[in-house]
Amino acid sequence: MPPGKYGMQEEWEKEGDQAINMDFLLPTGIFLKFPVSRNDTIKNIKKMVWKNARSEALFCGLGDPDGYVFTCINETAEREELEEESRRISDVRPFMCVLRLVAREGDRVEKLTNAQISLLIGKGLHEFEAQKNDEVNEFRTKMRVFCEEKAQDRQSLPWQKWMEYSFPCELEPCCSLPQSLKSKNIKKIFINVKFEASDESFMLQQDPHDQPLALMKSALKKKATVFRLMRQEPEDYTLQVNGRWDFIYGKHPLCQFKYIFSCLRNGQNPHLTMVHYSTITKYQEEQGRMCSQVYKSRSLSRPPPLPLKKQNTSSLWSINEPFHIHLVQGKRVNADEGMKLVVQAGLFHGSELLCKVVTSSEVTVSSEPLWNQKLEFDINVADLPRMSRLCFALYGVIEKTKKPRGTKKKNKKADCPIAWVNTMVFDYKDQLKTGEFHLSTWPSVPDDKSDLLNPMGTVEKNPNVDSAAELLIHFPNIRPHPLYYPPLEKVPSPKRLHKTMVNLLRNWPDLPAIHALELLDYSFPDPAVRSFTIRCLRKLSDDELLHYLIQLVQVLKYESYLDCDLTTFLLERALSNRRIGHFLFWHLRSETHVASVGLRFGLILEAYCRGNIHHIKLLTKQNEALGKMKALSDFVKLGSQKVTAEDLKQCIRQESYLEALSDLLSPLNPSIILSEICTDRCRFMDSKMKPLWLMFKNPAVEGDMVGIIFKNGDDLRQDMLTLQMIQLMENLWKKEGLDLRMIPYGCLSTGNKMGLIEVVKNSDTIANIQRNSSNSAATAAFNKDALLNWLKSKNPEDKLDQAIEEFTLSCAGYCVATYVLGIGDRHNDNIMIRETGQLFHIDFGHFLGNFKRKLGINRERVPFILTYDFVHVIQQGRTNNSEKFERFREYCERAYKILCRNGTLFVNLFAMMKAAGLPELTSFKDIQYLKVCHSNDVAVNDYEENNNNVNNLWFLVFKRTL
Repeated sequence: MPPGKYGMQEEWEKEGDQAINMDFLLPTGIFLKFPVSRNDTIKNIKKMVWKNARSEALFCGLGDPDGYVFTCINETAEREELEEESRRISDVRPFMCVLRLVAREGDRVEKLTNAQISLLIGKGLHEFEAQKNDEVNEFRTKMRVFCEEKAQDRQSLPWQKWMEYSFPCELEPCCSLPQSLKSKNIKKIFINVKFEASDESFMLQQDPHDQPLALMKSALKKKATVFRLMRQEPEDYTLQVNGRWDFIYGKHPLCQFKYIFSCLRNGQNPHLTMVHYSTITKYQEEQGRMCSQVYKSRSLSRPPPLPLKKQNTSSLWSINEPFHIHLVQGKRVNADEGMKLVVQAGLFHGSELLCKVVTSSEVTVSSEPLWNQKLEFDINVADLPRMSRLCFALYGVIEKTKKPRGTKKKNKKADCPIAWVNTMVFDYKDQLKTGEFHLSTWPSVPDDKSDLLNPMGTVEKNPNVDSAAELLIHFPNIRPHPLYYPPLEKVPSPKRLHKTMVNLLRNWPDLPAIHALELLDYSFPDPAVRSFTIRCLRKLSDDELLHYLIQLVQVLKYESYLDCDLTTFLLERALSNRRIGHFLFWHLRSETHVASVGLRFGLILEAYCRGNIHHIKLLTKQNEALGKMKALSDFVKLGSQKVTAEDLKQCIRQESYLEALSDLLSPLNPSIILSEICTDRCRFMDSKMKPLWLMFKNPAVEGDMVGIIFKNGDDLRQDMLTLQMIQLMENLWKKEGLDLRMIPYGCLSTGNKMGLIEVVKNSDTIANIQRNSSNSAATAAFNKDALLNWLKSKNPEDKLDQAIEEFTLSCAGYCVATYVLGIGDRHNDNIMIRETGQLFHIDFGHFLGNFKRKLGINRERVPFILTYDFVHVIQQGRTNNSEKFERFREYCERAYKILCRNGTLFVNLFAMMKAAGLPELTSFKDIQYLKVCHSNDVAVNDYEENNNNVNNLWFLVFKRTL
């Protein structure tokens, strides 16, 4: 075949709805060819096939269209059945423009569900089946049964309990008003309430500390009085925030609901709708029908379980001889000529080395080096812990150049790391491994020669077997029968101490969650310890669990087996609270492309989808929108000619984009409905990655716009982690009555260097404000009145003091937060301010003290960022206004002391993120920034040299006590 380009990939990359000629192969042997639109759905194309086939021979041989399904060869050269017929052909992207029509086989409902799950999680379920791995198969079966049972239990809940799953309340951390709102002496709040399917609304006065039931009683009383109707029971209603999937119910004060708290803070009137329980039960019944259809189909097709075969086994603790393995050979090893190849092997339990590391003999470099060597460890088989991990490192050795004569030191050998791989000593059934194992390895970091072995790394093999080096090892058959690690009740006399310790742990009082989190580190692999940890975490509220969910997903990477307490715990909580399920889905989905966790995360995602059939549709819609956002981003960045904002808008106006980018829930917050994309308000920013700025409106909320920034090309996980920490800080402050007006806006990583950021309305960067404050370039660089004048221009005179107070509070919060987290690169383009006065930071590419350097000079002079123009605003433009600055200082000191009291929590949460692979957080050394005490005073501001007339200079000494 001559060289050239084959397939339709370039055609699918194009935009527009132009026609494409497609070939169709019918089961009757008839061949059809006709044009279809790129935006046609599979369902519409099938209708066109039937219409065209009517005039062809053997049409009577075709049955009902529902009895057939299209197949194609997809981009990965696999045969794919197109069960999900709502997809457009441009989204299917077949390799060639050929569709084959075949008769459906098997259970259609089951196949359609499998196709939807595969499409959603980005992995075909056939990939799991192709593993031919007993552990994978048993995990899938067990988790499917577990998740489907949870779903069926959920559908039988009373409507109020079902609401707690579907629409969990969004609450503030404290049930009382913060001091800043108490000072306003708010005794009543005006709330606009209307009834569903009615245009009539009532303005009601209510005490902010009343519960929702009191408000519903008032609304029903008002309605009965106005329309002379019979009184209805308030218990039959719930309250919905207008235009959102956010409900106000339960035994919480009104002011604790985030929506109402936000309205109180901003001086707005809440708008709510009274919803009858019959509407809620309709949602519940609709979802129940979807689930029942799938589960009924599943139960009819499920084969009976095979009877278990009894095996003759021996206890591991009866073997008092050294543990050993055979290192056979390597494959696909790539190393420089002149080297010798060596394998190092170590037995670990967590981070603890169980015995001396064993090193193989040196062999000559080749692509298939042969060792055929026994590696014996200085530990008896009987003494192997259950979670023993065998770690290998492959490296090259070369003699260093000879020293000049007279040098007494001997020639040393230099190590060149090549690869590493880990495997468990016991399988998932507690049996000591036997037989041959082909371990495809992971590439080592060339510069990291200190620790060749990587016990913290995954025990999964590298799935890229065609390119990865491989080690072939052999676990010996120490006895004719399998050796197993005995259960606790069968512990022999010499091991009674172990039994005593495990029993003690089972009866130990639960630890506070912030301390228990530390036990999920890879240093504590014992199953009893991890079970104890999950027992402690079960006491977390749903809101608390959401705060720690990012870390809990990351420490899944430390688990040695698929079936573990942590996985079951996360699935159980996700199946009980759809908000948790939403974020668990995206935290897992964003890393399915990572080879070391793709299998584990994909299996958990499949299990979650099995237990939330109705959620698949909502998540698929979000996934489709993200796909279109990525296509728009590529169009902007990779266009052959310079793309303008008008070109972007023209692209969005296409039918397929408008449909995908409308009527979906925001991945950043599943309570927010993105009803309609506002094409005319969309644009892209002129930075390196050309982020998209997309605006949405909701007709149910007059004048309210929601903005989302889509970034493609930057890893947003560090930003997401930083914003999580800022949110946690704000919650800790609010619990103690300190509301610092923080804006920890939403940020979500959604894939390989892709993510979404919430647009904060009515805000501008400090740099823009300074640049626009003067026509003179010389004075624009530093204008002490720029910020103050900007605030005056955005606020009427009677509200200016409130705006300055908002600035003071939020400035204190962010000064302390960015100092504690060691945020770097804090120039004026990364600091923003809202028209209301709230200050906030963006772009957290550097943290934990990783400050930028240029020409060997630190660009960050002080870790506590407080510039002169900030102080100028705080002091209301007066140099002698020391009272205002003293209050700011008190805010900072109080905020910092609160964080110090919770220092352990922050250290533990950062430690749990080591598995994430963030460039500035890879080891405990990086977390030292949170622990080290600053011995020198920290300058809070840098304006002393610029203004000698300021009498009240403040240099705050933060003593690190974490």
